[in-house]
Amino acid sequence: MKKRVLLIGYNFSPEPTGIGKYSGEMMHWLAKNGCDCSVITTYPYYPYWQVQAPYTNRKLWYTKEVEHFDSGGQISVFRCPMYVPAQPSCLKRILLDLSFLASAMGKLLHLLPGKKFDIVLVVAPSFQFGLLGVLYKLLRNATFVYHIQDLQIEAARDLGMIKSAKAINLLLRIEKFILSKADVVSSVSESMVRKIQGKANKDVLLLPNWSDLQQFFPISDKAALKAEFGFAPTDKIVLYSGAIGAKQGLEAILYAAQEFGHQPDIKFVICGSGPYKKTLQQLADALQLANVIFFPLQPVSKFNAFLNVADVHLVIQKANASDLVMPSKLTTILAIGGLALITANENSGLHALVQKHEMGLLIPAENQAALNQGIQQALEAEHHRITANARAYAEKYLSLEKIMTTIEAAWTVSPALQPVDAPTMGLGEKQMEPSV
Repeated sequence: MKKRVLLIGYNFSPEPTGIGKYSGEMMHWLAKNGCDCSVITTYPYYPYWQVQAPYTNRKLWYTKEVEHFDSGGQISVFRCPMYVPAQPSCLKRILLDLSFLASAMGKLLHLLPGKKFDIVLVVAPSFQFGLLGVLYKLLRNATFVYHIQDLQIEAARDLGMIKSAKAINLLLRIEKFILSKADVVSSVSESMVRKIQGKANKDVLLLPNWSDLQQFFPISDKAALKAEFGFAPTDKIVLYSGAIGAKQGLEAILYAAQEFGHQPDIKFVICGSGPYKKTLQQLADALQLANVIFFPLQPVSKFNAFLNVADVHLVIQKANASDLVMPSKLTTILAIGGLALITANENSGLHALVQKHEMGLLIPAENQAALNQGIQQALEAEHHRITANARAYAEKYLSLEKIMTTIEAAWTVSPALQPVDAPTMGLGEKQMEPSV
């Protein structure tokens, strides 16, 4: 009998980046392997913060899409209406979460009398969607799997998005209730697993995000690639490709570009979309930076080539987010054997992972001088060992096939989980870019 899986989360295919990309690939893998999958989600909006084609000219109410596979599996996608703010703020994000919680609840109640799902998988954020998993488990006795991509509450607290201690404590109590009811709890990094285990008082499974190693791979002829994207073969490309939000501290890239303004062959490229992009463009104009180029999010067909253009890949984040929101863009950088310059403080899990496997250059977070010096070091020296280690790590730990096989097995065993053959820490973030 085919296993029936229900996924609940507001990010899903065809979103090209972040959690939507991973959730889509997960359901497609399961369906290709014979599972009957259903998804309660909304219309694709991330990372643009507006609904994307081919849904832009439709009445955005409840709709259903079905895709069949040769294996006998299928995916039924139920898209629910949701408020999407063009300029997200803390209050607007709360309204976004609550609007999806309400509309998804309506769809879940509609599906409740139908054929039972064996597994209900809730992907957080937003953390409160776990209440829907609890409800379905209690009413239909399904296995409830709670997969945490971001520690949303702590991130909101530490980044100053929610300042009320009473509000934070209330949210943590709700989350603790959800964790207590989940049969399987999983997360994407070792440091996040430890934090969640401390809150949940139960085992938490490490299931890192993956990279498609057939789609993303090293290309040696960088000169030809640079010409393809409008650069001179001798240009040195410092690339940030990913979600463009305020939480990353990306203005540091512009100040670095200002420092390198006397070296016109060094180009700073910022690729992606997000609510903070316009602010960065305005700052670049104010600083009169001729060495900064903004690219739109690249299509999948060109993305591997585009990433291979870079001589240095920037993985930028603020210090207080280093163990709460892991930079999933790093998975793809590792897959292409790229040279990553990563801001991570020494006490963070990300720092420990990169240092252990010698697969990137590390600098302190929120330290402009260290960033400038790190870029100079990355461009001046050869780093063949680091880039070789990066690809080797991806091949050993980040294979889509290996990780999905582990995931499927974890859902069918007792909730008293055994350790899995996974890396010391996985990589994941809500706002990431074709896994960039």
